[in-house]
Amino acid sequence: MKKTVLTLAVAVSSLIGAGVSALADNLPDLGGRDIVIASENTYPPLQFVDPKSGEAIGWEYDAVAEIAKRLNLNVTFQNTSWDAMIPAISAGEYDMAMNGITIRADRAEQVDFSEPYMRSEMFMLVRADEDRFTDAKGFASNTDFLAGAQPGTTPFYVTVYEVLDGDEANPRIKLFETFGAAVQALKAGDVDLVLTDSTGGQGYVATNPDTFKLIGDPMGSEDFGFIFPKGSDLIEPINAAVASMRTDGTLDALNKKWFFDYKVAQ
Repeated sequence: MKKTVLTLAVAVSSLIGAGVSALADNLPDLGGRDIVIASENTYPPLQFVDPKSGEAIGWEYDAVAEIAKRLNLNVTFQNTSWDAMIPAISAGEYDMAMNGITIRADRAEQVDFSEPYMRSEMFMLVRADEDRFTDAKGFASNTDFLAGAQPGTTPFYVTVYEVLDGDEANPRIKLFETFGAAVQALKAGDVDLVLTDSTGGQGYVATNPDTFKLIGDPMGSEDFGFIFPKGSDLIEPINAAVASMRTDGTLDALNKKWFFDYKVAQ
């Protein structure tokens, strides 16, 4: 998310629910309903395991905690892999999932999405000392350069179709089970580029400014949404809760907390 779109004047104290707007007051009361939410915890600052405390934290956890408070939900989180997440939601194994999930038509054939809670642009994450290329064209021109990606994700498809030649089996793309594993391969020098949306990229750069940097122009934008089994009755109230959080400044405060103020413990 571009820094220019964030309202920095909003106090982080609004995250605890002080001064909730009239819109939030009119939200439905779901009566302490129990729901299970799937997450992967590999995508800072949206969701990750704090290396100091061992607890799962991040933007999405704070957002869901506030949604649960406003709707009177009792939330349990269940860790699962990205590959299993959409099929599991489609099968009704969980009530909802969060993982910085890009809203796409092909995915909407299997699951229902919430309204977008965040928009982000795609950038090139490279090592901080990278000086051999500065944009996608420069990367593509040298066949020795390798990209890392998690299959089936937006960064994978953008790498295939906007950076390289459209061949999903291109050997220049090294596949990893998680986005975090691709970033670790970049850090180790095993690959030279990992595409990331600006939210995740800013998180890695803020945490490791001597290790990573973002380069190049944005390669389009993507909207993130929560996913649900088809026809879920949670979608409408959660959309309303997110709308109320946008109206009263809570989403802006979350952006400030996680994209500007927070530094992951080393």
